[in-house]
Amino acid sequence: MSEAALDQTPATMLSIRGLNAWYGESHVLHGIDLEVPEGQVVTLLGRNGAGKSTTLKSILGIVPKRTGSISLMGVETIAQKPFRIARLGAALCPEDRGIYATLNVRENLELPTRINDSGLSTEQILDLFPNLRERLHSPGSKLSGGEQQMLAIGRILRTGARFLLLDEPTEGLAPTIVEQIGNTIRNLKEQGYTILLVEQNLRFAMSVADHHYLVDHGQVVDRFDRQSIEQNADALLARLGV
Repeated sequence: MSEAALDQTPATMLSIRGLNAWYGESHVLHGIDLEVPEGQVVTLLGRNGAGKSTTLKSILGIVPKRTGSISLMGVETIAQKPFRIARLGAALCPEDRGIYATLNVRENLELPTRINDSGLSTEQILDLFPNLRERLHSPGSKLSGGEQQMLAIGRILRTGARFLLLDEPTEGLAPTIVEQIGNTIRNLKEQGYTILLVEQNLRFAMSVADHHYLVDHGQVVDRFDRQSIEQNADALLARLGV
């Protein structure tokens, strides 16, 4: 057997070292270090205001003042513009979902620019989220929270991005929709997507992710794999304050 066949360590999709970030004069991230292996799901856990969403936005260059190192697929991006980072194959599904209220489902889906030819077609997205097929001509303002979340995820899948940043995708959703979002994330992982997930729902995060980082006051304070998070779930729930 070849050495390549013996080495099952996945390539690194994202590597962050010493990431600091500011909003104006407010210093939000204080030396974040983390890695996301290609083809895996990684979560950022922490209380509100810990710096999780800022980390996602910093990866895409949306936070203008950053220092440290962000390597995406081997390319250093700390000084690059957001549109160049997006063209490397990263896409953000924001916490507020960003659905255009006056556009219908199809128009929202087809709005983003494709970065390559590997993006899902509208039909493929509707197969992934059958609920949206029934609402294809409904304006964004008429969709439920769950439908808006499906649309927001579907929209970034259309771009061709293979590294997905999902910010609180289950927030405020009914349990049945949360289950559907979980199935979607597992399905995307099986298709080779890499996902960095910000999530408040610890049980949900445990059900979908391979690795977990606990963020507090803009720093990574702990890291867990599947086995260790199961062993520390009760203590972690107390630390999260939920």
